[in-house]
Amino acid sequence: MSVSERIYEEVKRLPEPLQAEVLDFVQHLTSKEELDIAAENEFALAELSLSLAMCGMEDEDTPSHSDEDLREVF
Repeated sequence: MSVSERIYEEVKRLPEPLQAEVLDFVQHLTSKEELDIAAENEFALAELSLSLAMCGMEDEDTPSHSDEDLREVF
């Protein structure tokens, strides 16, 4: 018997108010999983966006800076 079948059999034995609680919990878990997936996708999209924005920059001439350039002058 699969897990979902076992859950179904157990939930069938519960009174209706407890079945409603189980349903609420399952919906909460589903919503949480969807949010986690959306966050992962958003992170991957941001990473891709940054990668595409910087594509080819390694070939650009970059100015060279000395230690003197890093000192703050007042």
